Formats: sequence, structure tokens, C-alpha cells
Amino acid sequence: MARYDFRLQRLFVRAALRDGGVIEPTREQANYLLNVLRMGEGDRLLVFDGVNGEWLAEVRPVGRRDCRLHLVECVRSQTTPGDVDWLFAPLKHARLDYMVQKAVEMGVARIRPVITRHTQVGRINLERMEANVVEAAEQCGVISVPPLAEPVDLDRLLDAWPSTDPGRRILFCDEHEETSNPLDLLRGIERGPLAVLIGPEGGFSREERAMLHSKRFVTAIPLGPRILRADTAAVAALAVVQATLGDW
Repeated sequence: MARYDFRLQRLFVRAALRDGGVIEPTREQANYLLNVLRMGEGDRLLVFDGVNGEWLAEVRPVGRRDCRLHLVECVRSQTTPGDVDWLFAPLKHARLDYMVQKAVEMGVARIRPVITRHTQVGRINLERMEANVVEAAEQCGVISVPPLAEPVDLDRLLDAWPSTDPGRRILFCDEHEETSNPLDLLRGIERGPLAVLIGPEGGFSREERAMLHSKRFVTAIPLGPRILRADTAAVAALAVVQATLGDW
């Protein structure tokens, strides 16, 4: 077998991976491996914990409903995540699932929901969001799994920003910018820690835009000549930022 094979099943585990280790998957994971994928004695998969790289493991069934994963060798060293955080106003259900998954695929370092005036979601299901983070990482070869922070109101986020994350510039997607081309603005920004802020479906309020424009650590960027849905805007913004200032 090649030293690394993307065709193998990948599984995120919450146990520290080490040479000679034996991992006990969750009941749901064991059921998926044994009864959905029909994996048996000696079948191989890739496991990662977000800290200690990615490992080749062998399945050892324990009865019909449980198994152990015996680590064989480390096939990929832990990568250092990029330094682009993702701040966003939560959407509803399927569109939020899509947006979270795409952000992970795009290589964001951290994820944080931000509550704005026009945010339409009253209750934020962090467990569901975390499940989407893990699913995207498993499917796309990601081994640096971005942590998910608690939601925060936009004004509180901005007030605390200089002390909690000094030196990190916020790029907020502003459909009211006079230009429609983000590239010229992005090329003028010094490379360093960044955060990308995506607003809600109704956009930022007039007061929120004024507050954002008043902060020295905030830069407004446009996203082309058309109005984009919030989930589309997230993909577009992260793509142009990663291509100009990120790890692309």
C-alpha cells in the first residue's frame, strides 16, 4: 500500500494518537465501521485527532457491535492551520450546515458565530455545527480541525477585540462598498493574522456598518457586482482572502 491513500476511510477520534496506541471508537463510530461499511478484522482506515497527525489503523472487532483500532504508523505529520478566522451570522439549518462545511474545506483556523441585528436564528445548535466541522474534515483530508467558539454579540466582539486578539485584522464583507473588486483592497493589506466576517441574510444594519467602519482594525471589502446569499458570500470571501493573503 502507498504510504498515504486518500481512498481509505477517515475517522476523527478524541483520543490522543501515539505509536502502538489502541483506540476505542464511540458506539456510533463502531457501528458505522462494522455494520455500515462492513469492515472486518485487519481492514485499514485513517484516524486523526487534530493534534498528533494522521495514522493508519487496523480494525479489530470485539463482538458484533464493538471494535478497537490498532495504530500501525503515522502517515501524515500534524499540519499547522492557516491564520484566517471565520466570523459569521448564523443561518437556518441546511444553509448553515453547508456554510460550516465549506469554511472547514477552505482551511479556516477558528470558527465563531456572531449575533447581529438581522440574525434570524434564535437558537444556535453548537453540537450540530461541530458535527458538520468533523464531517467536513473527515471527507476532505483536513487534519487541523478548527475549534468552534461560543456565539457573541457583534458589539461585544468589537469592543473586546483589541485586547482579546490584538494584531488580527477583521475583513468584513460590505455590499455597499463603492468598488466591486476586492483584490485591489486585499493586495494593500499587510500579510498577517486575519478574520473574515460574514453578515446575516438581511445584511448589517446601518448602525452596525458605521460601527465596523469606525474601527481601525476593520477593513471593508466588496464581493463583486452582484448581491450574494450569505452562504455563497462565505465561500467567495474565503476564496479570495485565502488566495491573496492566506495559505493558498
